[in-house]
Amino acid sequence: MDQEIFLKGMSRLGVSVTEQQLQQFHTYSEMLKEWNEKMNLTAITEDKEIAVKHFLDSVLPLYTLPLPETGRMIDVGTGAGFPGLPMKIMRPQYEITLADALKKRVGFLEAVCGELNLSGVSCVHGRAEEMGKQSRWRETFDIAVSRAVANMTVLCEYTLPLVRVGGVFAALKAENAEDELNHARPMIGELGGKVEQVLKAALPESDIVRTLILIRKEKNTPSRFPRRADKIKTALR
Repeated sequence: MDQEIFLKGMSRLGVSVTEQQLQQFHTYSEMLKEWNEKMNLTAITEDKEIAVKHFLDSVLPLYTLPLPETGRMIDVGTGAGFPGLPMKIMRPQYEITLADALKKRVGFLEAVCGELNLSGVSCVHGRAEEMGKQSRWRETFDIAVSRAVANMTVLCEYTLPLVRVGGVFAALKAENAEDELNHARPMIGELGGKVEQVLKAALPESDIVRTLILIRKEKNTPSRFPRRADKIKTALR
């Protein structure tokens, strides 16, 4: 990780980073590069790009959206830990679940969390559409986040069943996400959610602009959701 770029970016967000946090990001970066040689975790492997496109990008919602300071968070489709793990480093008070459908990735996340000596983190091998049906997970989280590339309609069906009434879902999307969001609005309502904020946020140290979408869970999700993955995807056609 390019520490100078990372610190400049965090400064632009108005955030100071402790030595411990900086060391945790450095270790995370080194493990990401090392493990990536053995398994496909990320196409982003240059130090500057890791600092900007993984770490700064992941923490951007913490300092631009009105997310709760504490609570239970789930990162759906976390992959190599983004955005959930950088969020956890910056807000260690979060109790966070990193969920991914690929067991190898979960093994990597467990190794990173152990090396960083993080507590209050669960690395779960599971599919969101199955977790959303299980009482252990359904409507138990204060915050859901996702930087997954799935269409917004699909993403909301994966995530909103996991969020408690009164909780929020924060989606990190590309700059031109308005049409996608507008198509998703009817499903968001069916799932018990309401779009509370749509924000354009410049990613520090880059020319990238993110669309950050905050959805508030206003009522319980009907029991028929989430549907099976094939049904969710078929509904888009």
